[in-house]
Amino acid sequence: MDYLGFCRNFAHTNGPRCPTKQKKKMMNEWKELTLATCQVARQAGHYLRDERRRFRPERIEEKHAHDFVSYVDREAERYVVEGLRRLRPDAGFLTEEGTAAYDGQAACWIIDPLDGTTNFIHDLPPFAVSIAFAVDGAVKVGVVYEACRDECFYAWRDGGAWLDGQPIHVDNASPLGRTLVGVELPYEATAYAPTGHRIIDRFYGLAAGLRMNGSAATSLAYVAAGRFGAWAERFIKPWDFAAGWLLVEEAGGVASGFDGTPVRLDGDGIAAAATPTLHGALLEALIQH
Repeated sequence: MDYLGFCRNFAHTNGPRCPTKQKKKMMNEWKELTLATCQVARQAGHYLRDERRRFRPERIEEKHAHDFVSYVDREAERYVVEGLRRLRPDAGFLTEEGTAAYDGQAACWIIDPLDGTTNFIHDLPPFAVSIAFAVDGAVKVGVVYEACRDECFYAWRDGGAWLDGQPIHVDNASPLGRTLVGVELPYEATAYAPTGHRIIDRFYGLAAGLRMNGSAATSLAYVAAGRFGAWAERFIKPWDFAAGWLLVEEAGGVASGFDGTPVRLDGDGIAAAATPTLHGALLEALIQH
């Protein structure tokens, strides 16, 4: 079964309410799994940094126009899959490079072993390892390890969002004039160009600045950590945004699909912001009236 089969099997839900003792037990289990996942992500990130030092452009392949992959993506994914399989042998896998499979399991790892491949190829930050863990379609664990700055962002459901042992929160206090807004321009240039123009028209000159990061997972982590006030991208896959989505929600932010409806793992875009007001302004730019 492909990733759309997994996504469509389950509606987005935070799961049923649990009695207090059971909920505490589940939260402890998610916390333990999250911290173990962080170790897998860190080790994969160290591999990315090491390979970047000896990387050669002739080893690049082009999946689609301007969409690249290399042996580094595939080897990092194999490493991550091997480590995660030891943590939850019962879980399936949704992976960008297809080195492991999903076969109807209730639990599933959602992995991008190198989010920001184009940055990596050009020796530019950021690039990251993104890992999410979902049960019955609800994301329970999210980890984004940004390899260039050696930063690990992580969250588990109802446990808050964290960066290297310290709690993080969205910036819900700064006015727009002191807020950075993330702008991404995906590979589908013809389809996305009008939206890109609307985002720039809406925020250029009003926000403190516009930034293009080149890594969806890292950008969502930056919203969660209060570095970006808002960020959006379309034409992306669940391995690009699943972990970051949980980070934003657990850090107190707001996330939706591109049309303002709830985020779906089978959707192709996400809009995230620190506050409902800023999220509304972002949606105004995204939705063509």
